[in-house]
Amino acid sequence: MAGQKFQYDESGGTFYYFVLSFLALVLIPTTIYYWPRKKKEDLGKQKDECQCPDCLKKKIILANAEPYRTLKSLAIKLAIVLGWALLLFLTYRVSQFDYEMASFDPFEILNVPPTATQAEIKKAYYKLSKVLHPDKETGDEKSFMMLSKAYQALTDDVAKENYEKYGNPDGPGAMSFGIALPSWIVEKENSVWVLGLYGLVFMVAMPSAVGVWWYRSIRFSGDKVLLDTTQMYFYFIHKTPHMLLKRALMVLAASLEFDKRHNSQVVERQSDNDEVPALIRQLPNLNEKCKEHPLCRMYSIKARAILHAHLSRIPLNPETLERDRQFIVKKCPYLVQEMVSCVHQLVMMAYARRVPRLPSIETIENCMKMSPIIIQGLWEFKSPLLQLPHLTEDHLYFMNKKRHVKNLQQFAQLKPEESRMLLKNLTDFEYENIMRVLGKMPLIDFSIRCEVIDDENTNVVTAGAIVTVTVTLERKDMRTLFGDTKVPEKQGIKDEANEEAAAGDDDEAAAAAAAAAAVPVKKASAWAKPRKGGKGKGGKKPANNQKKKTQPKPAAVPATVATTTTTDEQTAANSDADSDAGEQHSDVESAAGSGSEDEDKQNKNNSSLDDDDDEEWERLQAKLNKRERLEGKSRMSHTVHCPFFPEEKQEYWWTYICDRKSRTLLTAPYHVTNLVEKEEIQLKFTAPRWPGVYTFTVCLRSDSYLGMDQQQELKLDVQKAPAPPTDHPQWDLSESEPEHNDQQENLSDYTTDTSDEEDSD
Repeated sequence: MAGQKFQYDESGGTFYYFVLSFLALVLIPTTIYYWPRKKKEDLGKQKDECQCPDCLKKKIILANAEPYRTLKSLAIKLAIVLGWALLLFLTYRVSQFDYEMASFDPFEILNVPPTATQAEIKKAYYKLSKVLHPDKETGDEKSFMMLSKAYQALTDDVAKENYEKYGNPDGPGAMSFGIALPSWIVEKENSVWVLGLYGLVFMVAMPSAVGVWWYRSIRFSGDKVLLDTTQMYFYFIHKTPHMLLKRALMVLAASLEFDKRHNSQVVERQSDNDEVPALIRQLPNLNEKCKEHPLCRMYSIKARAILHAHLSRIPLNPETLERDRQFIVKKCPYLVQEMVSCVHQLVMMAYARRVPRLPSIETIENCMKMSPIIIQGLWEFKSPLLQLPHLTEDHLYFMNKKRHVKNLQQFAQLKPEESRMLLKNLTDFEYENIMRVLGKMPLIDFSIRCEVIDDENTNVVTAGAIVTVTVTLERKDMRTLFGDTKVPEKQGIKDEANEEAAAGDDDEAAAAAAAAAAVPVKKASAWAKPRKGGKGKGGKKPANNQKKKTQPKPAAVPATVATTTTTDEQTAANSDADSDAGEQHSDVESAAGSGSEDEDKQNKNNSSLDDDDDEEWERLQAKLNKRERLEGKSRMSHTVHCPFFPEEKQEYWWTYICDRKSRTLLTAPYHVTNLVEKEEIQLKFTAPRWPGVYTFTVCLRSDSYLGMDQQQELKLDVQKAPAPPTDHPQWDLSESEPEHNDQQENLSDYTTDTSDEEDSD
């Protein structure tokens, strides 16, 4: 472009402007977000906190967790202060730059008014020239040049015309663009050094930094768990589909996060050769002689021993094994969540026939049990009252002599004088501390609502429909129960392993009871392998099925009414499931199309009308609001009282739906991480493919507390799905449809209540 000049910055003006702008853009947000602020100590909150010795010890551990916190805070403050000092210095330098031609005013330079005559202008010029002339002692060359140019602009006709037109007595000047870099960068003698610097930064430093970051990140999953650890979980869960709790602990202890070769944070000491064998001798049923790899490796045995000692609350050497315990226990919640996710993925793969073995519901529940027992430092068969401070086995022994208190809710509902009498061996301070901690523990109101959202009648469940179960969780403090004996006790999850293990006196009795309870019961399951040949029950029932199919079918019952009767056709379907359960994933359309046209009309007449527009709009808005809440899902709820866990822990929950009769999982476990007061969760699953009454279980499990689990039964009266229309011209296919096996059509995905009673007979 004519009249323009591009030049590198010689005086440094444009470069200073660039640095000043960049530094301000960096310093302002950095100061806002990273300036260390001292947290205000809430005296009221400190009074509400537990003051037991274990919690005080935990506070010391948290304070010492970051030994360089003070130094780091000081370094951040110093860097920010230096940055602002540099910003002020650059601002001062920029303000000193002399851009005289940007605001050239000859009248101001000569100190005369704009209405001055030529004589007054000459007089002022001669007076100032005697002072500013370079030959004088008070002279200034730059000021004298500006004085001469101002005098010329007001006395010379050509210069005056140029000033009036262009603002410059010299006439129009070329537009100049300064590049905010010094000129020495493009000088020939410096080209080698400049190119070397560019190559070092952009070809060596940046690719190396990206490569190191990528190499480290690809080793971990989204939850910061090693991918090799996840693969190991998949292997052992697939190998042991009915996994007991102690087996799950062995797999958890074998996580590669505890191996020095995969995690540089692991510390191996020479003293481990003496301390670990001594600790193993104190722990029964550790199974340290296991030959499976990597369960037999030394890091796995050490981690397993430390976990068992943690659950038994055995004190460890504070300089060695205690530090290892804190490191191992700190990582367990993330690893347990990853293990639960692995079990669920294997369940889905088994449903899709991609793996031959279906993990049982006990496997995923035993994985979930590991989280609260590790966070509280208690075995599952111990009393939940031991989660309270100051209480020991001796206190529980004397309490049970006077009144048998099983759980925290029963203890909270005792009258104050009665609970104080049971704990008369404790001091007033200890008793108040116990009640303070108990009052802050969660009390969950757990309710469910079942519907078919995308159907015309949301209250009718048809075969193969997508059932939506809305789980409502409302959290209250346990202090609302103090002295209130009218509140009914929450229904806990019926776990045979816990009941039988509680009757044992040692770990061997607990393990034997858990193993006995985990033996699968013979029931009609949709995922059992088909039987080949053989006489008896499996070979006799198909003949009975054909006779029973000829009997009339009763009318459909709405899903909101829970009944205990089933049709003969359901019984026949479940009988076939015993003989050929491997074919349970047959086409739904073939089963749905077996009804007559009269039944289709009856189903259409019984179905309710569409919801009003206002109801549909409110439902849509509720969905959108729920989606927005899920997108910004928080991980803050309430702080857990866990003195044996070396970090602050928030209350999280799992909720899911399972079938206890077939011992299978129906929905993915939903991890609730933001339950502050009230939350709603939607769980979806496919209804059974055959009509009947089915009983499922909606479970709620805590990942932080023992004895907080709840369950509710969900009874579904599944009606027969209406047959799709077949008389439309576009569905008139010339090719004949493939024939379906009768046994395949008669299969049921689930076990009905009546069929379960017949099997027990």
